[in-house]
Amino acid sequence: MELSSLVNLPFGYILPFLVAITVIVFVHEFGHFQVARWCGVKVEAFSIGFGREIFGWFDKHGTRWKICWLPLGGYVRFEGDANAASMPGEVAPDAARGPGNFHSKAIWQRALIVAAGPIANFILAIFIFTAAYSVIGVPYAEPRVDEVLPGSAAEEAGLMKGDYIRKVEGRETKSFASVQEIVWQKGGVPLAIVVDRGGQEIDLTLTPRLQEVPDGFGGNIRIGLLGVKHDPATDTPLFERYSLPQAFLKGVERTWYIIATTGNYVAKLFTGNESINQIGGPIAMAKGAGDTASSGGLAFISFVALLSVSIGLINLFPVPMLDGGHLVFYAVEALRGKPLGPNAQEWGYRIGFSFVVMLMLIGIWNDVVRTISVVLGS
Repeated sequence: MELSSLVNLPFGYILPFLVAITVIVFVHEFGHFQVARWCGVKVEAFSIGFGREIFGWFDKHGTRWKICWLPLGGYVRFEGDANAASMPGEVAPDAARGPGNFHSKAIWQRALIVAAGPIANFILAIFIFTAAYSVIGVPYAEPRVDEVLPGSAAEEAGLMKGDYIRKVEGRETKSFASVQEIVWQKGGVPLAIVVDRGGQEIDLTLTPRLQEVPDGFGGNIRIGLLGVKHDPATDTPLFERYSLPQAFLKGVERTWYIIATTGNYVAKLFTGNESINQIGGPIAMAKGAGDTASSGGLAFISFVALLSVSIGLINLFPVPMLDGGHLVFYAVEALRGKPLGPNAQEWGYRIGFSFVVMLMLIGIWNDVVRTISVVLGS
């Protein structure tokens, strides 16, 4: 990034990011809101953003809908909540038993309301992918090898320029991207592949090598690589459109792939096999939004879907203050027959808040370091 390009940040990066995050947050909070209404919970406030209210209005049910000045999140506050984290407030026994009080509802209802936010994020992603696959289609490039890198796993296995990779571990690979998706997660694992060489099928075995590469959001990630290149400039643009049922199944499959890949990364992070230097913050997300927006509508909405799944999954982590932390509290309540005491919940939220702030600070620090490195290196 050149210094002169920083002038374009408000329009090139910040605006696409705000559009993406506002849509995702609204859908997430609307999931909580709608299920709460179905369960008879009174919703006192629906906020996009934090801090001072810019403008708002009351609906016929008495819910205050508002937009606040810090558009980096949002919340739904139910009757009986002490704050935006949905901690139970100190209320009189009669009020606590009111029909609209969130904390007087059955455990399964509270759990369903809490889980509805992340589930709504997953549904948004499935909807986006379904629409894209059925209306636009899936762009793809044939699985053709245009270059074999010297000393690579591909060269050692005998892959040659002009080969078409038709199967990997028994799975048909119609596109070059489908080959990459399989190989990226199989670093260091021997793979059986079938290539088409001049009309003749040849069986080969190769082991992708683990390598650290840019993740497209300012960080790095370790993936498996064959050591081959595909030149898209030589391709005729190909799009495979699906029927609505097929597109839906494809959307579910794509959403699950993102969940599994993200979960795998987080597991490796906690086991020490991934570096915290790969964690990104708001600057990295803004860069991803800006870069995809400049690449076209399809790339941008795909980014929104990816970010929606990631935010939904993160919210399911068993950390107090996040949705997953609430679900843990409800599970403990179900086992004990009564909720945890106020002090235990208070300390849980404090620890959860500290953990979330720590992750945010790590992400912001990594963003700043990457930005400075890019600017100074340009």
